[in-house]
Amino acid sequence: MNNEEKNMHEQIVERGIDISVVVPLFNEEGNVEKLHRKINEACQKLNKEFEIIFIDDGSNDDTVKKCVNLSPLKLIKFRRNFGQTAAFDAGFQEAKGKIIVTLDGDLQNDPADIPKLLDKMAEGYDVVSGWRFNRKDSLSKIIFSRGADKLRKFFIHDKIHDSGCSLKAYKKECFDDLELHGEMHRFIPALLEIDGFKVAEVKVSHYPRIHGVTKYNWRRAIKGLIDMMSIWFWRKFANRPLHLFGSTGVFLTLLGGAILFWMLIEKIFLGASLQEKIWPMVGVLFILVGVQLFVSGLLADILVKNYFKVKGSRGYSIKEIIEK
Repeated sequence: MNNEEKNMHEQIVERGIDISVVVPLFNEEGNVEKLHRKINEACQKLNKEFEIIFIDDGSNDDTVKKCVNLSPLKLIKFRRNFGQTAAFDAGFQEAKGKIIVTLDGDLQNDPADIPKLLDKMAEGYDVVSGWRFNRKDSLSKIIFSRGADKLRKFFIHDKIHDSGCSLKAYKKECFDDLELHGEMHRFIPALLEIDGFKVAEVKVSHYPRIHGVTKYNWRRAIKGLIDMMSIWFWRKFANRPLHLFGSTGVFLTLLGGAILFWMLIEKIFLGASLQEKIWPMVGVLFILVGVQLFVSGLLADILVKNYFKVKGSRGYSIKEIIEK
């Protein structure tokens, strides 16, 4: 490194990195070079310090070989395929920028849209999600995605139209306490909204895939649905699981008790025979299930409190403290 490069490096370190662009890759040998060039061109126009982070998610083609000669680039190589959520998480942990921008590695997202996200973020938002308003996917994928969006809005009630779009911008502090697993990357804005971060979206371009094949299939859809249910529970009852399990358990116990009480009245005062009736068994079943749910709620409540204690969180997020 000559003196000029050394001085430039020292200036960047002193000033800090403004933007980190995080891109997960899996068998994208036909896209990585053009994608890197377009990201580099888009970021150069911003007149900000930036870094580009590619995460190779266990590719078995020439993706890594194509990446080695690209600069500037920080390449994270997984030992095997761990999934897109894990790849994003690794990029978030490694990113040094004040703002983290994510996009897919298939060239369907346009890096030229990055300024749109940053302009919207400048209005006071913590997260800005891209909205593929005019999608260029296959009809079956669009239909499947629309169905998933309806379910997401029903369970999660987030304010964005297109959670599956990977083109997003986040403030770095969004990931200080965020834990990702499964297929959670689609629901990051929803998770952050639960913690009180301000979320917005902007319409972005979308292009058909030219090289490679889509990695989306029915298995990922099922995993996404399960994670969606997990977020629904976390959004509603993260701090009070006893309210869900306990109230349901009390209701079933009371219902079962009412059924048995009525059966007792029929037996004593009406002289009815209960030998061929199923209701006594139903009443007992409701009571047993109700008690079990209530106990499960107590245990879940204890676990959640221990989770927040170990994590060092009190279950809420403070944006700032102002003293005058």
